[in-house]
Amino acid sequence: MARFKGIDIPKEKRVEIGLTYIYGIGRSLSNKILADAGVDKNKKVKDLTQEDEAKIREQIEKYNVEGDLRREVSLNIKTKMEIGSYQGIRHKRGLPVRGQSTRSNARTRKGKGKTVANKKK
Repeated sequence: MARFKGIDIPKEKRVEIGLTYIYGIGRSLSNKILADAGVDKNKKVKDLTQEDEAKIREQIEKYNVEGDLRREVSLNIKTKMEIGSYQGIRHKRGLPVRGQSTRSNARTRKGKGKTVANKKK
């Protein structure tokens, strides 16, 4: 079982797909890492040699991924909240940050709907 940055990569998957299990690595970065390491992207994870794994680890170290990236993102959000920017205010209130409509949607951010009683006539 290959292990990069504390994440177990599934053995039966291709290396290109397996690397995307690491937070901060998508398909394009995965392909770039494998090209720089000189490893075939169609190879299965279980077929990797120790040398291949070492080359991939060396390439992954060049990028900010997993715990470091999560920490950086959360610090960026906290900074926005502290300075009182528009995005920071939206984060504080638990509303969508990137301009989405909130009149009828946005239930993922807002939570379960709250029923409002009718006004008496």
